[in-house]
Amino acid sequence: MMAWVTVSGHVGSRTMRMSQGVEWALHTCLNLSWVDAPVPTSILAAFYQLPPAYLNKQLQALVRAGILTSTSGPRGGFQLAQAPAAVSLLDIVVAIEGSEELFQCDQILRKGPGEHAGVDYRQSCAFAQTMRGADLAWRRELAGKTVADVRADVERGHPEAPANTRARIAELR
Repeated sequence: MMAWVTVSGHVGSRTMRMSQGVEWALHTCLNLSWVDAPVPTSILAAFYQLPPAYLNKQLQALVRAGILTSTSGPRGGFQLAQAPAAVSLLDIVVAIEGSEELFQCDQILRKGPGEHAGVDYRQSCAFAQTMRGADLAWRRELAGKTVADVRADVERGHPEAPANTRARIAELR
């Protein structure tokens, strides 16, 4: 179910790939942008044949981040808490994966030849600086693209998508 690439270097391991929950959350937010009423987890999960309990975990993370609202009861479910133009792709990724940088410098230069006491190698290591720059570029790209932007791209390429999404959700109700 989960696709992970891990890097071991010290206690524990770090993921270097996003979980499937990010993809699920992105598509769910897009689909909810075309619907005017709350949609239950069971229907959102059935839309792509996803496990409801795991999808619900992702949706709850989006609620905690203020991206979705959750309404209980027979007419309850999830819906966007903000306009699609106010939700960046980075907002969704951070809600699911957290805000930690992808690359973590463990300062291995401290153990190599030429080590200098008191040097913070996270600041002076050429690899750490390059990886930080790449991470910032990736985050800027995601921050500059909203659910509304993707929605417009999808609608240009597939004008039937909004109606098909609404019909599929109605069929699953």
